[in-house]
Amino acid sequence: MKPLSWSAFGKYVSTAGPETVPDLHCVGDDVYISGKAVVSSIWVRQRKLGETGLHLGIVYDTNELVDTAYAAAIIAGGTDEGAPAAPTYFASGYYAANVADFDENRIEFLHKA
Repeated sequence: MKPLSWSAFGKYVSTAGPETVPDLHCVGDDVYISGKAVVSSIWVRQRKLGETGLHLGIVYDTNELVDTAYAAAIIAGGTDEGAPAAPTYFASGYYAANVADFDENRIEFLHKA
């Protein structure tokens, strides 16, 4: 990943938040890691026993767009896994909503102010 200016960045330890949030590990590009902008990053988590699917995070420019994407996903038949909110266990300015699709893929709509 180094030729692409990507490197390991951080870890979120699940004991800092609710039981539903697993340990997370991040790799990101130099701009993301510097904190100058929200651009390219990948957050990886270990699945729980018996869990399938993947977790995909989609970054939006505003909280209102997160709300709109979440509502559309629920109308399309997605399962609520966390209504739009600003969880205090992540970074300040973090706003997100989560749904699961028919194949148990988890989709997170988020805005980072």
